[in-house]
Amino acid sequence: YFEVVPSEHLERAIAIESDRMRYAFLRDEDRQPEMTVVRNEFERGENSPFDVLDKNIWATAYQAHPYHHSTIGWRSDIENVSTERLKEFYNTYYWPNNAVATAIGDFNKKDTLSLINKYFSEHTKSKNPIPGVYTEEPIQEGPRRTIVKRAGQTEIVGVAHKTPQGRHKNTYAFQLIGKILADGKTSRLNRLIIDKGLATSIFIYDFPFLDNGLFITYVFLTPGTEHAKVEEIILKEYNNIISNGVSAEELKRAKAQMRATVAFSRDGTYAVASALNEAIAIGDWTFYTTFMDNIQTVTNKMIKDTAKKCLVEDQSTTGWFMAVETTT
Repeated sequence: YFEVVPSEHLERAIAIESDRMRYAFLRDEDRQPEMTVVRNEFERGENSPFDVLDKNIWATAYQAHPYHHSTIGWRSDIENVSTERLKEFYNTYYWPNNAVATAIGDFNKKDTLSLINKYFSEHTKSKNPIPGVYTEEPIQEGPRRTIVKRAGQTEIVGVAHKTPQGRHKNTYAFQLIGKILADGKTSRLNRLIIDKGLATSIFIYDFPFLDNGLFITYVFLTPGTEHAKVEEIILKEYNNIISNGVSAEELKRAKAQMRATVAFSRDGTYAVASALNEAIAIGDWTFYTTFMDNIQTVTNKMIKDTAKKCLVEDQSTTGWFMAVETTT
């Protein structure tokens, strides 16, 4: 939960969040209309070729771990979850010992800590231990594929590979690989795919998580472009990095691009709060403060070694979105 308020209303925001933590009154008559709101949000995702493909790639890549499930869940979850089940979830996880309070902005540090203590100290810690995730994803033993055929205007190729935990040193190499492959008109895949008229856009998803994640290259195809052709180009460029690494100039440019990206993404109190709390979710708040220092230590050898270890066929999940005509 985030609140962006003038500093003179900070106490009210803290009081609201403290109240939300343990005093939420979950009524069935409130759940029913809210269910339709969440279902509408789910349906908007179902109408997006990218969202649908992304959900299917994650569900195919991760079969045991909870990352198999999208954040919003499945339609039947939204429509059928009971108010009692919501209360059970709330009373299991909404406790001070399972939360982090973060304040960013123009305020007095001592006074703010006093306010947090004033309002949150009325809550005890949870009576029972907070359940942890004990399910581990089994080792993948071969490439996986998923194809989605739906009505739509866009055809997409997604090539995903499993990545280590977010705190692993390879995370920083992957961040720069993504820049070298797809950030800007001079990036490798832009020159090989966009400039050849095979696609309208490319982007790479490589967000670090607490547990293992995915490094995914998404390509939005131009009409008539074959999925297999673009997939082949992506994999060939991965193998190029595995065999030859990257040039000193590419690495230097990628680090400069990352500095700009980080500076822009941390512009403003909300942006800082979001980035800092993502680091906390990864498992270490210093991921936020040391990120660029670690980026600077990445070498060509680290990039080559990371690609060789992770961008391999047996760790891959490939997805195609294929647009089909609707019948009336």
